[in-house]
Parts: sequence; structure tokens; C-alpha cells
Amino acid sequence: MKIRDEFTATAEGDANWRATLIAMVGVQFVMSVALTGMSPVFPLFLPELGVTDRATVEFWAGILNSSGFLVAALMSPFWGQMADRYGRKMMVLRSSTAICIFSALMGLSTSVWHLFALRVMMGAFSGFSASAIALVASQVPERRLGSSLGWLSTGQLTGSLIGPLLGGSVADLAGSYRLAFLMTSILAGIAMLLAVRMVRETFVFDVMRKRTGLAQSFQLVFRNRALVPLLVVLLLAQFGTRTVQPVVSLFVKDLMGDAPNLATLAGFAFSVTGFADLIASPFLGKRSDVLGYRRVLLICIAGAAIFTLPQAFVHSYWGFVAERFAVGLFIGGILPTANALIGRSVSAHHRGLVYGTTASATFLGSFLGPFSGGTIASLYGIRVVFVVTACVLGMNWFWVLLRVPKGPPGVEELAT
Repeated sequence: MKIRDEFTATAEGDANWRATLIAMVGVQFVMSVALTGMSPVFPLFLPELGVTDRATVEFWAGILNSSGFLVAALMSPFWGQMADRYGRKMMVLRSSTAICIFSALMGLSTSVWHLFALRVMMGAFSGFSASAIALVASQVPERRLGSSLGWLSTGQLTGSLIGPLLGGSVADLAGSYRLAFLMTSILAGIAMLLAVRMVRETFVFDVMRKRTGLAQSFQLVFRNRALVPLLVVLLLAQFGTRTVQPVVSLFVKDLMGDAPNLATLAGFAFSVTGFADLIASPFLGKRSDVLGYRRVLLICIAGAAIFTLPQAFVHSYWGFVAERFAVGLFIGGILPTANALIGRSVSAHHRGLVYGTTASATFLGSFLGPFSGGTIASLYGIRVVFVVTACVLGMNWFWVLLRVPKGPPGVEELAT
């Protein structure tokens, strides 16, 4: 079904919401290509910066994949508050500009510490996905929230299909891993220009709105009882999906040896998960509006856990790729479904603050996942990482079963 057919005209909300959604799906796609293009390159780039010991490479791969997320977790509530005050489109432009600048500088790094510092600075000023979610959630009609966020996730997941393969191929063809970072910078700049020209936001600046401090903002969010369990869901979901990120390229190297097209093969192992996400995510987003967000969330987490565990025992590259594909069929539905539950829990004009705060949980999981994955791989081996990841996803499933309400949450108005 075409996206034009999926989103028919409605009297709810602004008449331009469909155009805004389509534009943001395109912008999200380009940014996802940009960001994921660096993923398979990080571990392979480290020897050029003087990191050659295998255990040290695994450790630094985890640090570089996670450090930006820790800083982003600390900064997200602030940027979310700025989004509610000055507009969500402004935050989309800010984050895409920051990614454009810092990724270009990362390609010029001469030491692992340079790369680390730039990764941290990118995390402090980026947070693109949270800004995009807040923008879309504040513009679309309430009854289209689940399917709209599903389409936004489709743009992200389609980009994650192309990004790693493109980044790895560019690095192999050019004979330089640095060009993958330059590619990210160029694409982020394109996304910024697309957002400027194509994205329209219905936002009225209210000079009379009371300015809430960050401490009070946290209190307002945590008083909403429907949100607190979902913060844990997001943290564990991101932990479970990001744990394997720093070791995929190294695991492919173990399976294939020193193949001449190693970066391309590693990029394909990343991308195949995104391809499966692309197939499943629109269906899951649409069905969540019908079957219920909690039920779809349980199905997605269970499927991701079941197909992650066998990766610990695979001994062929194509077997590993097949299992990564199976995981992708389920993992793409977790975040949009959880974010739809969050959006239904609060009023539209506070979604910048709320998604900024919940993004902290997402970023914290994105920090702990790669950091833990790299550390576990360096101490116990890569295969143990897949076992730990499956266990964390299993814990998340039980948490949803026990703590997330069965019925749809009502909108709880946050005080202003």
C-alpha cells in the first residue's frame, strides 16, 4: 500500500500533516543512511589510528559506538525543552547541522582520542531521531500516531539498510575508511537542506508560557504513571539492539578471515537487518493501531530474543546473515510501538519535553549496549555478546508483560 493511500484526508489536525510526514520520512531516510554508514567502519578504522591489539580494538569499538549516546542522554531533556519552546523543526536542523560538521572532522582524526572527542561532541549536539519523532508526533492526528511513527521508522530503517553497505563499499572502493565519514557529512548536509525546504511545522511560539526548569520537567514526566514503565522498555530495548553493534564487523572478520572486501561484507551484515525491518515495520506500525500497542510490543521483543540467541552458535557468514535478517523482522517494531504508547500518554504540546526525556532512556541504553558489548567481547569473546543480548531482550519481554498496562493509556495533561 502506498503511503498516499495509507494517510487519507482527515478533519483532525492541520491539513498539511501528510506532506510534513512524507517530508520527514525522506529526511529521516537520508540521515539514517548518513549515520549508519559509519557503523561497519569504526572497528576497521582503529588500526590506522594506532590501535592494533584485538582486545583493545574490541574495547575501543564499544567506546566509540557508545560514548556519544551517553552525552546525548544527558542533553536530550534540554533539547526537548527547547523544542517545546522554539519548535521541533529548529531542533531537527540543529542536530543535522551538528552531525554534518562533526562527522567531517572525524574523518580527519589522527588519533583514537581525537575520534573519541569528536564522537562525544556529536552526541552533545545531535539527537536527530528524538527531534524527528517529537516533530511528527506533534503534527499528525492522534488516531494516526502509531502508523505515522511506523512510517517514520520505515524511513530510518530503510536508511539503515543502505547506509552500512554504502559506507563499507565506499571505503573498499576508495581504499580509505576516512571517506565513510566524509560521506556521512555530505548526506547530513543534504538532509538539513531537505528539512529547510520541505518540512512545514505548525508551531506557535507562546511568550506567556511558563518556563519550566529541567528538574521540574523531570518531576512532571515521572508523575505520569504510564510513562515510567515505558522508560525502562526503551532503555532495555536499545541496550538489547545496540549490544552487538561494535562486534558485528569483527565477527564477520572471524567468519571470513582477511577477505579483500571485508568492509562490504560487514556492511551487508548490518544492512540485512535493516532490510528485514523495512519489510516488517509498516505492517507492524499499522497493526499496532488495530491490535494494540502492548500486544505488538510483546510479539516484537519475543521474536528479537528468539532469533538473537542462535547467532552465538553460527559458524558461517551466510548463516549469520540469515539470523540477522530474522532478528530484523521483529526488532524494527519495538521503538515505534513504544513511542506510540508514549505519545498517547501525554498531550501534543508537551511531546517535545516528553520525547526529549524518553530519548534520555533510549540514549542511555544506546550507551550501555555498545559499551557492554565491546567490554564483554574483549573479556569473554564475541559469541557471549549474543547470549547476553538475548537475555536482556527476554528481561524486557517480562517487564512489558508485568508493568505495561493492557489497555491504551489515557492522555495525562502535564502541568505548565
